[in-house]
Amino acid sequence: MNERGQLYTIEGIAAALIMLLTAYMVVGATTIYTPGDAHISDMQLEVLGSDALTMMDTPANSTVAESPLRQMIEDNSNGGGHFKSMFMNYTNASGYGPVHNIQFSANYSYIVPGQPTPASIAINSSRNLTGGEHAVRVTKWVIVYKQLPPPPATGGVLENRAVLVEVLLWRD
Repeated sequence: MNERGQLYTIEGIAAALIMLLTAYMVVGATTIYTPGDAHISDMQLEVLGSDALTMMDTPANSTVAESPLRQMIEDNSNGGGHFKSMFMNYTNASGYGPVHNIQFSANYSYIVPGQPTPASIAINSSRNLTGGEHAVRVTKWVIVYKQLPPPPATGGVLENRAVLVEVLLWRD
């Protein structure tokens, strides 16, 4: 009788070790998502916006000196409507795939001599940013030949200036 109890004890210890070893292997095999994995969609959205701005800042051919983006900033006569339609065509183009429904808000900023902060002018937006969206920022430096609003004490000069085009993108 005593030998039979020892055999059950040894069998119980072996079973416990097998269960512990199995639990250890299962926990070690699970995938843990790192923060980099969680933001893949943000990186894709950022690349999409950057590519759209790069295409807009590329002249149509070698005989045209100015890019469409530069022309839109220099001549903002239609309130950025051309920027909106071109940017939406580039970002929401999907061929036969799903509709992306990407929204944006765009502006450009420039340095005003003697001012502590850059001035910013809105270009256009697909809809207003309410604050609940998770937006990514895409920027592009553009050289424009424009008279930008001057500080109050001096007059504006028509010259080449670097402006920073900034677009906030988010998915609806």
